[in-house]
Amino acid sequence: MTKYAITGVTGKFGQTAIKTLSQLRSNDEIVALARNTDKAKNLVPDGIEVRKGDYTDVASLTESLKGVDKLLFISSQPGGQVTREQQHLNVVKAAENAGVKFIAYTSFPHANTSTTPLAADHKATEAAIEKTGIKHSFLRNNWYLENEIASIKGALAGDSFVYSAADGRAGWALEREYAEAAAKVLVLDSPKDTYEFAGPSNTYADLAENVAQVSDHKFDVLSVSDADYTAGLESSGLDAGTAALVTSFQTLIRDGNLDENTDDLVTVLGHDLVTLPDAIKEIK
Repeated sequence: MTKYAITGVTGKFGQTAIKTLSQLRSNDEIVALARNTDKAKNLVPDGIEVRKGDYTDVASLTESLKGVDKLLFISSQPGGQVTREQQHLNVVKAAENAGVKFIAYTSFPHANTSTTPLAADHKATEAAIEKTGIKHSFLRNNWYLENEIASIKGALAGDSFVYSAADGRAGWALEREYAEAAAKVLVLDSPKDTYEFAGPSNTYADLAENVAQVSDHKFDVLSVSDADYTAGLESSGLDAGTAALVTSFQTLIRDGNLDENTDDLVTVLGHDLVTLPDAIKEIK
């Protein structure tokens, strides 16, 4: 019997992934890993074993991964006391120590060649996984539509839809679609080494048109400079550091980092993606 494990199961991505996997495999074949095991036990389907999954503790992770054949390793969020890169290296080391045979890792678009700072931790993690010799699939997720929730909700309320990415494109899709695909890769007999997961490539102007289709209010669409975009964020209450970070997402899209033409996501899912208007309705 193959044993499957998913990390970070208390997060939104992890919850979708574990529930999808539960529909594909028997629950006694699945292990749910989480830092907060009590919380996880209340979230995962009945019959799934919950084990400790702390990215900062190699020893406990190694113990938790014993007997696991296939691991869905969901990347952590940056900004913790332990750097994200070190957290990820800990997971890779624990997987190697425990004898895990396959790792599916949620990464960043073209992480091995991307020059954006957002890709750095993912590039290091991919390299660490490759160094172990463990079979793997890098799940290079493009951009969640939920990342644009503030702009979408504002426009739906009649506020201006503002962006500074010019004609840059992103492959927006719902987070749950990426998570479902991640779980499905885990059960494939012959998965690819790398998947560039993305929705159809669209500009912010395209996104604004789709928002307008489902809005009860008219709103202006404004393409501005990075400086003006940052100033607008700060005037809305964001601190300078956060405003600069959010603006950097616009810059990386304008620079082409998320411009993708791939059917990997649809192929693995086995069905079409939710259309942008319907996806907007779902998250609004």
